[in-house]
Amino acid sequence: QVQLVESGGGLVQAGGSLRLSCAASSPIASLHAMGWFRQAPGKERDYIAGITATGSRPNYSDSVKGRFTLSRDNAKNTLYLQMNSLQPEDTAVYYCTAATMLGSGFDTWGQGTQVTVSS
Repeated sequence: QVQLVESGGGLVQAGGSLRLSCAASSPIASLHAMGWFRQAPGKERDYIAGITATGSRPNYSDSVKGRFTLSRDNAKNTLYLQMNSLQPEDTAVYYCTAATMLGSGFDTWGQGTQVTVSS
């Protein structure tokens, strides 16, 4: 079972940037898909970005499109989320996730990393 460990969260002022990392314990190229979700206090966990193992172009939710960039480094088994132009409404716990095989859905989750954006 692959394990995912997020890092890179923290406190940033509105308009600032952060880069989240998600290190996997096994080759990410073998996973069907990977992505990022976030959960704000009192709200549901929402999908924000994802990419399949064979996909060349990530998919983004409307809330982050144009500001966030998902990338991966297969050699380092790491998924990244570059977040620019952060706003207070981006404050949430950010979770890395993986779909280990076709049809499994996102079945593996990291522990989450807190991102707080101050106004």
